[in-house]
Amino acid sequence: MALISPGPDFVMITRNSLVYSRKTGVMSALGLACGIAVHISYCLIGIAYIISKSIVIFSTLKLLGAGYLIFIGYKSIKVKPSQASEIIEDRKDMGKFAALKMGFLTNLFNPKATLFFLALFTQVIYPQTPIYIKLCYGLEMSAMTFVWFAFVALVLSHNQIKRRFTSIQHYVERVTGAALIGLGLKVALSKAR
Repeated sequence: MALISPGPDFVMITRNSLVYSRKTGVMSALGLACGIAVHISYCLIGIAYIISKSIVIFSTLKLLGAGYLIFIGYKSIKVKPSQASEIIEDRKDMGKFAALKMGFLTNLFNPKATLFFLALFTQVIYPQTPIYIKLCYGLEMSAMTFVWFAFVALVLSHNQIKRRFTSIQHYVERVTGAALIGLGLKVALSKAR
């Protein structure tokens, strides 16, 4: 349920899949999965507990994440309307590495992910849990993240959806930009629990 609930990851995948291409959406989904792998790794070795108990570290991560979301949102809002005659395939696409990096950083700088995985893993993983079971949990969560967001990217980048989107692209970019800024502000103003 946490995976499919709307948040920064979903907004970013929506934007990248509609504005750019299927490849960009899928690469962004891979970036999200890599970000999840980092969260899971430091949770499994105990660093998440330190982050959750340190106001300075948590606040720094929170502000970095909020700043990144606001930056992406600002870039979306300031995009100029495209010309009506522009063809979807002719649009300049985001590079594979840039898409991967955007997905990775969007997820990595989400401090709520740290707390989510810390809370989840303290319920299902114990000190005596074998390492291979811990690795299976981590791989499963990363794989589920990739599969879900790649599916979203595939659906949103379908030609019929993109054709309908073209006429309102500028407005959708502004709405997703505003949503990212709103999420960034929400992250910046949130408190650790």
